[in-house]
Amino acid sequence: MKKVTAFVASLIFSVLSLSSQAFAAPKDDALDLVAKAVAHVKEVGKDKAVATFNDAKGPFVKGELYVFAFTMQGVTLAHPLNPKLVGKDLAELKDSDGKLFMKEMMSTASGPGKGWVDYNWTNPTTKKIEAKSSYVAKAGDIFVGCGIYK
Repeated sequence: MKKVTAFVASLIFSVLSLSSQAFAAPKDDALDLVAKAVAHVKEVGKDKAVATFNDAKGPFVKGELYVFAFTMQGVTLAHPLNPKLVGKDLAELKDSDGKLFMKEMMSTASGPGKGWVDYNWTNPTTKKIEAKSSYVAKAGDIFVGCGIYK
């Protein structure tokens, strides 16, 4: 009986480890993209960086991950997968539960300067509303971010 219990416990631990590693990889990739985006803004300036972020085939798009950029007031500067959003004020954008997640992103960027914001959003792959988390960071007078589905 002890052997069976130990085996089951080991199996559960292995599954949990694999699922956390599967989540960790995109999370780490998002953090890396945002860090590179902040450095890029510092290196080339806001205007050139924003142009690069808007390039759907550029270095700030990695598979399903991409960098977005906003003014500190919530106006979209860069969204490589949905260029129609550029120039739009999304400060009052809510998720499916009514959470003003864009306001939270703005507050996170202007307050601590960086951090994760959780909300629900439609996954373009599954077409279902899913839990999403975006890491945002202040970059000069704008903020950049990258989101992952959990």
